Amino acid sequence: VQLQASGGGLVQAGGSLKLSCAASGGFSNYDMGWFRQAPGKEREFVVGINWSGGAPYYDDSVKGRFYISRDNAKNTVFLQMNSLKPEDTAVYYCVARRSGTVGYNYWGQGTQVTVSS
Repeated sequence: VQLQASGGGLVQAGGSLKLSCAASGGFSNYDMGWFRQAPGKEREFVVGINWSGGAPYYDDSVKGRFYISRDNAKNTVFLQMNSLKPEDTAVYYCVARRSGTVGYNYWGQGTQVTVSS
C-alpha cells in the first residue's frame, strides 16, 4: 500500500485545515489513521478509523476538534482539523494496516502542519 498525504500548511491558531491521504495498492480492507511528530518529540497517535468507516478513535488531545472520515470509493481518508492550536504543529503522517492486524505498518511521507499563535 502506498500513501500520499496532502493538505498541510500554515494556519493561525483557531483556524482549520483538512488533510487528505490517497491510497493505492489497497484501501477498502485497511484500517487507516494519522500520527504526528512535533519537533523534538516522539511520534504520537492522533486518530484511527476502521475499514468500514465506523468506530473512529481519537487521542484525547484532539477529541472534539479533529474528525476523520474515509471515502472507500475514492481510496482516500480525510482529517478535518478545527480549532487548531500551536501545539498541533507537527508533521502529520497517514498510516494504514490490514484490518484485523495489530500495528500500522504502512506509512505515508508526511505533511507539515504549522499553527501560529
